[in-house]
Amino acid sequence: MRVVIMTAGSRGDVAPYTGLGAGLARGGHEVTLATHGLFEPLVAGSGVRFHPTPVDPHAVSHSDRGRDLHAGTSGLGKLLRAVPMARSAAEEMTDALVAAARGADIVLAAGAVAPLGRAIAEGLSLPSLGLFLQPQHPTREFGAPMLGGRSLGAVGNHLGGRAVICAVDRVFTHAVHRLRTRHGMALRGPSAGRRAHERARWPVLHGFSEQVVPRPKDWRPGLEVAGYWWPHDTRALPGDVEEFLSAGPPPVFVGLGSATVPDAGHLSAEIVRALRTAGLRGIIQQGWAGLAARGDTDVITVGDLPHALLFPRTAAVVHHAGAGTTAAVLRAGVPTVPVPVQFDGGFWAARLVALGTAPCAVPLRGLTAASLASALRRATSDPHHRVHAQELARGLAEEDGVDPVLAALDRLTS
Repeated sequence: MRVVIMTAGSRGDVAPYTGLGAGLARGGHEVTLATHGLFEPLVAGSGVRFHPTPVDPHAVSHSDRGRDLHAGTSGLGKLLRAVPMARSAAEEMTDALVAAARGADIVLAAGAVAPLGRAIAEGLSLPSLGLFLQPQHPTREFGAPMLGGRSLGAVGNHLGGRAVICAVDRVFTHAVHRLRTRHGMALRGPSAGRRAHERARWPVLHGFSEQVVPRPKDWRPGLEVAGYWWPHDTRALPGDVEEFLSAGPPPVFVGLGSATVPDAGHLSAEIVRALRTAGLRGIIQQGWAGLAARGDTDVITVGDLPHALLFPRTAAVVHHAGAGTTAAVLRAGVPTVPVPVQFDGGFWAARLVALGTAPCAVPLRGLTAASLASALRRATSDPHHRVHAQELARGLAEEDGVDPVLAALDRLTS
């Protein structure tokens, strides 16, 4: 079949689908990844085709509206600030996503664009299914991940999940209107369309492991957990990084991925002080936050690196607890210190603590050299964290998240 996978967002919202797409291609399908043109290099050598869409997420995150997200002091506050920005991006991407779908037999929609991908598939009379990296459907078992994951009790958790869904519906109002007016599709509004698809038990597969997040018992049929989709990445580590790794004991990796921070210089200095206070070497990834530590022999600054090769060789990983980086850390089997910044970071950070792979979370707002150094000492000196991490990594290595997606494609088209 001709399969199009639609996604949007940061690198962590895209990279897992390169590995999934490669797996589907090995299964005999013709796969196209439709997402921001910035990420076309990620599919190189994977056997997956690429269809570029507009919007530069790096530029958006560094815009005034993107940086304004730091002014939100709660998960709901940040989400409401993000809605106008996401609404504009969704409308801008719509035409390119329609073009990608016109050449497909089936649409696979990531959680970031699920309402739009589902609507496009409906308008073109194509089957579709969801591929989510986070739990997005309401449940009484835990707090809504996009609000930070804090539990508000069974009723509060469910209501929080409903609030997120309502906010997401607002994101795609203009995009669905564009499908009607520019592409002549007879469609319901996002809310009505979602309710109809829920009644029809629209299938959604989740790209994480039940060993990390067990499937909620109150989810409807059709919502399944597939297992992780590991990114396609054939790069080697740069020579200077290999030299640094060989020059001393395993270092700590520190990176915030695609997250931005209010003051990169101040945060970088706090991170370096924390590493030295804890007596640890460090590899600091610049990332979209612009972290840097220059002129040091015990700490180096790097660009984008293959996590699968680097993380297993570290003493611990400090990260923003995005879904993609959290998966990479769990796969590596090393202790971790999550530094949640926004949205689902708090949810994944709490899971890492509950699983025993992290001693605690150090939220960005409360990060100081002292708080990070204390967490790093606990992560690297208490052997239980590494033991839990290695046990979990062994369990994840036995799973194959691609097979359930292949089976779902067969069911949808048989």
